[in-house]
Amino acid sequence: MQDFAILWDWAAFAVRWLHVVTAIAWIGSSFYFIALDLGLNRRIPGPADGEEWQVHGGGFYHIQKYLVAPDAMPEHLTWFKWESYWTWMSGAAMLMIVYWAGAELYLIDPAKADLAVWQGIAISALSLAIGWLVYDALCKSPLGARPTTLMLLLFVLLVAMSWGYNQVFTGRAALLHLGAFTATIMTANVFFIIMPNQRVVVADLKAGRKPDPKYGKIAKLRSTHNNYLTLPVVFLMLSNHYPLAFGTDNAWIIAALVFLMGVTIRHWFNTRHARAGSPHWTWAATVILFILIAWLSTAPAFQPIEAAEARPMTPYETRFSQAQGFDEAYDIVLGRCSMCHAREPVWDGIRRAPKGVTLETRADVARHAREIYLQAGVSHAMPPANLTAIPQEDRDRLAAWYRAGR
Repeated sequence: MQDFAILWDWAAFAVRWLHVVTAIAWIGSSFYFIALDLGLNRRIPGPADGEEWQVHGGGFYHIQKYLVAPDAMPEHLTWFKWESYWTWMSGAAMLMIVYWAGAELYLIDPAKADLAVWQGIAISALSLAIGWLVYDALCKSPLGARPTTLMLLLFVLLVAMSWGYNQVFTGRAALLHLGAFTATIMTANVFFIIMPNQRVVVADLKAGRKPDPKYGKIAKLRSTHNNYLTLPVVFLMLSNHYPLAFGTDNAWIIAALVFLMGVTIRHWFNTRHARAGSPHWTWAATVILFILIAWLSTAPAFQPIEAAEARPMTPYETRFSQAQGFDEAYDIVLGRCSMCHAREPVWDGIRRAPKGVTLETRADVARHAREIYLQAGVSHAMPPANLTAIPQEDRDRLAAWYRAGR
């Protein structure tokens, strides 16, 4: 089917939409319950650990929290889990659709590591699983009783993974995988630790036993980790739209600093919700970190064009470079697109090729055949506002070339 690329792109859009919606639901409930827990009034008599009065939508809500569990199991109990599960599952589907199915374009960087497609996919999948196993082992070790030390080791693990991903994957894929690595830890915390511990407490209540408070403490530790990791994950998932974040040799350092920014921002909110003051120093620290990230982003983003031209073409690139109509398509792209999509753009105000897509060499154009087809062939998305005045007949030529290469 010649227009399979269009259907595939819409499938990716649908999954991305699902991912965003479920992520909003998960992050929203997570932030709400963290704020609720920190803001509880604990100076009240009775069995509850604290209570809170809130007003929203024209109504008043009276909320009570029990440290371990109430004396009897309530008839209706709402569990918060599927928001997390669907966020991870839809994110995993996006990873497969974009980075595994498009491994030759988005995942593998031959200039960094000459990997076969299956090798890149194997590294992608195994790294996510191994990351959870290492993190879980750290939490279950004696370090679990030393939360600050544990958080520092988690940061070291994330920095190491940031560097490692940057050695084998494209910059875009490296930051996206670091986000997926972190999100896998967060969802696994919910699936393997938080929910099972809550089920133990529920089972004890139903059996008339007094629940052991250790299960709540363990779940609280993992929930706290999730709280501080959320904002960096959001940044990393958005980073693939901004070449200044991923299109530099310093991308792994930028990612490490983003995790520190996540800590400073969440610390301010958590302190405020706990009514323990306003640590304004956190905003100063965040601004300094962000300025440092902006400075690091100015490092060289791409290999020189001479090196790119000397690199042998991949089988994918060879197929499209030999397809009927390639020479015409190459001339169109070079004349209408490469002033922005260059290793050193010449269009005023553009410092990095949009989305990191360079369209200068023959291999560049062949490698991005599908994107050219979708963005400039069957749609008018590129160039913005048709600034370079691509006529419809040239767009038709681009579309015909891609279809010939399929």
